[in-house]
Amino acid sequence: VKVKIPFGNKYLDAIFSVPERKPTYGVILTHGAGGDMNFPHLVSLAAYLASHGVLCLRFTCKGLNIAYRTKAFKAVVEYLKLSDDYKLSGVFLAGRSMGSRAAASVIRQMSQGDDDDGFIQGLLCLSYPLHRPKQQSKLRDEDLLLIRCPVLFVSGSADEMCEKQLLEGVVSKMKAPKKIHWIDKANHGMAVKGRATNDVMEEINAQVFSWLRENIQLQNK
Repeated sequence: VKVKIPFGNKYLDAIFSVPERKPTYGVILTHGAGGDMNFPHLVSLAAYLASHGVLCLRFTCKGLNIAYRTKAFKAVVEYLKLSDDYKLSGVFLAGRSMGSRAAASVIRQMSQGDDDDGFIQGLLCLSYPLHRPKQQSKLRDEDLLLIRCPVLFVSGSADEMCEKQLLEGVVSKMKAPKKIHWIDKANHGMAVKGRATNDVMEEINAQVFSWLRENIQLQNK
């Protein structure tokens, strides 16, 4: 279902992937610095989640300014929260690369303000860009260290923007419940030499869903 989400004086293009049965939980998903919501990995993940009973709302927000992307993501969270069509118990924020930085930033801001009502259940980072290529000394970890909700990182072990040991170091300092799933030999775009893209996407989708399911069950106990 295509929708337009109001953002300031314009609209963000978005698509709902809706499960057959009434969903209780949703995932909001956005793309990296390049591309848009039709990036193949996002389309694949959205379809997989919807087929497993999780609503997925993915949206496009062009713009390379992280503050702008964060504002847009916040607008989408508010839109879904107030939606009459889908009454959800909670959502997980998810993004690829720069989109995951925006998602982390939204969660940090909302958890520090008065608007933390438990609607946001967790954070999913696909190819989190922990540093620029070859700039390992400048880590983008400030939001991650302040987050309290569950976090899943899915990263390639050969990601030029997320050195394995550095991410493991940051994660060890995080206070939130967290998990890293490494895609062996994958780069920042999740490409693995000698492995079919669909095969990699299936691995990512299955990991994401099993993590979501664990966290939804924990909340329902």
